[in-house]
Amino acid sequence: MDLTIALDAMGGDHGPVVTVPAALNALKKHRDLKLILVGDQPQLMAALQQQGGGTDERLTIQHTSQEVAMDESPSLALRGKKDSSMRVAINLVKEGRASACVSAGNTGALMATARFVLKTLPGVDRPAIISTLPAIKGHTHMLDLGANVDSSAEHLFQFAVMGSVLTSAVENIERPTVGLLNIGSEEMKGNERVKEAAQLLSDSDINYVGFVEGDDIFKGTVDIVVCDGFVGNVALKTCEGVAKLLSSSLKKEFLRTPLTKLAALCARPVLNSFRAKYDPRNYNGASFVGLTGIVVKSHGGADELSFETAIREAITEVKKDVPALIGHQLESLLTRRQAS
Repeated sequence: MDLTIALDAMGGDHGPVVTVPAALNALKKHRDLKLILVGDQPQLMAALQQQGGGTDERLTIQHTSQEVAMDESPSLALRGKKDSSMRVAINLVKEGRASACVSAGNTGALMATARFVLKTLPGVDRPAIISTLPAIKGHTHMLDLGANVDSSAEHLFQFAVMGSVLTSAVENIERPTVGLLNIGSEEMKGNERVKEAAQLLSDSDINYVGFVEGDDIFKGTVDIVVCDGFVGNVALKTCEGVAKLLSSSLKKEFLRTPLTKLAALCARPVLNSFRAKYDPRNYNGASFVGLTGIVVKSHGGADELSFETAIREAITEVKKDVPALIGHQLESLLTRRQAS
């Protein structure tokens, strides 16, 4: 199996300063991995020389003359940036020269470009964004996290199928549990779209367990939480804000007096363990599921460890051939629905 991944080396807030060392670290850990750095060749060569990693034959450069800004309009990027590092990286997947693309660039532009170039799988109306979140019991996969701000019941059903297949593949869970995010766990609660989606899932072979609420995301009540992209993105950003609030508050309290500083010193082993377990850098890498190829979105502000985590996610999905698995499952479910 060819394990070649195209990296949008210019994307994100930091570009080659982060993407190049992350690429070199990934190559050291995965001997079967090949990487294509896509972007401005002089900048990439300079970054490689600075890291002392320009001699690895498994690393090549694909020069491009354009970049997509983080605040650029997706439509303008799609029409006017055909030689951008983002567009060319996705083109490499389309052409079969790469098995996946990883980018920390503009999310809207990345989704628009990926959908235009790669197209959706048969039976998929809209791609979705799925990511992993830490939970009390392991972790939770959640989608959609912002690709679709107005999803129908059928879309929610498709998200559940895609999330179930990906989670089963990357986590080695035979039948992962699926829950629909709602304002209550009771059957009578929620809007009509959520209720209709619940019925579709109940009638399918998906391991659907019912409605879940916001706190279930971090309880680990289910393996996969499904929701509309608008709701999912708000929930995700809220969680990120709460995490920053707790971190900032703890730091201020521990530094408040000499006594609290001493308490912080005593608590350091516990705090370090907590930080390691819930470090968001270890959960970086959101997948665009529903496309014919693999595209993984890294956080725009990712550091070296974060971007390397996104590369690792792409490696797993390539090895499991996630798009083919999703396509097969959707075809099977749709055939059963039509026959019934």
